[in-house]
Amino acid sequence: MTKAIILFAHGARDPDWARPFEHLRDEVAARTPGVRVVVAFLEFMQPPLADAIDALIADKVCEIDIVPAFMAQGAHLKRDLPRLLEAARAKHPDVRLVLRPALGEAPGVIAAMARHIAENRA
Repeated sequence: MTKAIILFAHGARDPDWARPFEHLRDEVAARTPGVRVVVAFLEFMQPPLADAIDALIADKVCEIDIVPAFMAQGAHLKRDLPRLLEAARAKHPDVRLVLRPALGEAPGVIAAMARHIAENRA
């Protein structure tokens, strides 16, 4: 595989917190044959983004989409993620690292959440 997607999440001390992101990873992988899909975290959980990028590149991946699994553009996406990407791009100048919008800002995601809420109200 030469392409990959990293689902970039915040992380938490409780290991159960990662489960929805692991399920999302599995769903994305099932819908994108030939593309490696992994989860990476900002803090508390493994692997951190830099390690995930390094591992993918070691496996000969040359194009990586980074999808922030965040609801919106907060300080982590405005400040921390650009610094992490800048360091990764400096370390791996021949690899295409593409930052995608935060999941929670995508119209289709908002529509899916609204549909779920409307269909599952008491």
